[in-house]
Amino acid sequence: MKTTALITGASSGIGKELARIHAENGGNLIIVARSANKLNQLKNELEEKYSGKVHVIAKDLANPNAPKEIYEEVQNQGLQIDFLINNAGFGGRGKFHERPWEKDLAMINLNITALTALTRYFLPHMVQRNKGKILNVSSPASFMPGPLQAVYYASKAYVTFFSNALSEELHDTQVTVTNLMPGATETEFAKISGMEETSLFNKTVSAVSVAKDGYKGMLVGKLDVISGLTFPQKMMKVALPFIPKKVLLSQIRKMQEVS
Repeated sequence: MKTTALITGASSGIGKELARIHAENGGNLIIVARSANKLNQLKNELEEKYSGKVHVIAKDLANPNAPKEIYEEVQNQGLQIDFLINNAGFGGRGKFHERPWEKDLAMINLNITALTALTRYFLPHMVQRNKGKILNVSSPASFMPGPLQAVYYASKAYVTFFSNALSEELHDTQVTVTNLMPGATETEFAKISGMEETSLFNKTVSAVSVAKDGYKGMLVGKLDVISGLTFPQKMMKVALPFIPKKVLLSQIRKMQEVS
């Protein structure tokens, strides 16, 4: 029996590659993003190559009403969500007090509120069936505070802790929640967030490899999947508990400054 995956942020980057992987595995898709044109191009590509059906929902998840509208459309179409993949998100560099509040509010709405709302709408159906998988895309940024990306880092900390807590709440069910933490990845994220010229994006990994790691981890119900970290980043992760916080904050700020 075909599984149906709902993937947000599916028009590019990791989300697009996750859609391709699911389609290649014979599944049906509901793909969500702002751009109807990009979604329809992906729909045509996947339906030509694979046997699954692709349903397009063009919504801006920074709009607080979007999650409910997506849920209602899915229900009205009589579709069952087997995999919920909350991939959509964006960042933004700069001092918090200088950044446009509208951009940070949209970031909170997308990275936190939409992810939480979609999970709340679809999770009860999974629990009722005692079957389903959720993949939330967080970041290694969730391990630490992020000067010059204060809201983004904090939003990803929310995603990681929310995902991990849900996983434990569901320990006595067959529903799993996996938290994907990609390192610097070849997507539009760096350009949109203003991080292109920072040291954090000196070396990136492909969106394909990150998507494969996340999808595989989701299928087996892994708690956390860390993908695409460079060796220095891995060493820093290990050292985090031992670095004085003021030193850590200074290091992170410098990594996010444009030279």
